[in-house]
Amino acid sequence: MIATLPPSRGPLSAAPVAAALAAAFCWALASLLWRRLPTSLSAARLNLLKNLLAVALLLPLSLVLPWQVAPRSLLLLALSGVLGIALGDTLFFAALRRLGTRRTLTIDAGGPAVTSLAGVALLGEVPQPAQWLGIALISLAVLLVVHQRAPQENQPAGAEAAGVALALGALACGSGGALLARAGLLAGGPEPLQAATLRLAAAALVMLPLLVGLPRAAHGPRPVGRRWPLALAATLLGTSAGIALQQTALAGLPGGLAVALLSTAPVMALPLAALEGDRPGWRGVLAAAAALAGVSLVAGLVGLPGA
Repeated sequence: MIATLPPSRGPLSAAPVAAALAAAFCWALASLLWRRLPTSLSAARLNLLKNLLAVALLLPLSLVLPWQVAPRSLLLLALSGVLGIALGDTLFFAALRRLGTRRTLTIDAGGPAVTSLAGVALLGEVPQPAQWLGIALISLAVLLVVHQRAPQENQPAGAEAAGVALALGALACGSGGALLARAGLLAGGPEPLQAATLRLAAAALVMLPLLVGLPRAAHGPRPVGRRWPLALAATLLGTSAGIALQQTALAGLPGGLAVALLSTAPVMALPLAALEGDRPGWRGVLAAAAALAGVSLVAGLVGLPGA
C-alpha cells in the first residue's frame, strides 16, 4: 500500500474542485488546438516538443519556490510523468488524429472508475455512496458520447478502431500517472507548480532520443505562419496551466474524486464540437446533463440521504 487516507467526509474544499474543473476546460480547448495544428510530426515527437516548451515556460517559476521534498516523492512524481505524460500523451495525440477531440476526450474520461478502484486498493481512499453514484453518472456520460458517430472525415479503413485502442491506452496510462502523482504528493511532494514541472521534465528526458532524426526547418516544408501561435497557446493551456491545476486538484482531493472531476473535459468540449463539424445531438446533451449531475455528487455539492 502506497499511503492510507481516511474516507472523504462532507463537502470538498472549493479550491481543488475549481482547479480540477478549470484543468478540464484547459484540456478541452488545448485538445482542439492540437488537432487543428498543421504538422507532419509524429504523435511522439509532437508530445516531446510540447513537453520541452512547457518545461521552458514553467521552470523559471518553479525555481523561485523552495524545494523541500522527500526523495521518494520526487521518484513517484517522475515515474508519473513518464507513464502519464510521455507515454499517455503520445497515445492521446495519436488517438486525437483518428477520433477527433470530443470522442477522444470522452474515452479518456473513463478514468474515474479505474482510478477510484485503484485508489481503494492502493491508497485506501473509499468514496462515499453519493460520490460512487457521481462517478457512475460521469462514466455513463462517457459511454453515451463514445457511441455517437464520429465526424465524417477522410479516414483510412480501421482508423476508428485503432483510435479507440489508442485512446484506451492513453486512459490506462493517464489513470496510472494520476495515482502515482497523488502518491508522490502524499509522500511530501512539492508545490503543484513544481510537481507539474518535475513530471514534464521527466517525460521530456526519457523522450529526448526522439530528437535524433527530427527534420530541420531548412530541409522540411516551409513553416506555416499559424503553427507556433497555436502550439504555444495549446501548451500554455493544456500542458502548463492544465497540469499545474491537475496537481492542485490531486493534492487536495482523493485520487478517484479528482480524476472524476478532471474527466469532465468531454462535456466542456461539446460547445466546441461544431468547429470540427461534429454534431453532439441528443446523446451529447444527455451526456452533458449526466456528467453535470455526476460532478455535483462527486464534489459533495448535492447530498443524498444516508450518504
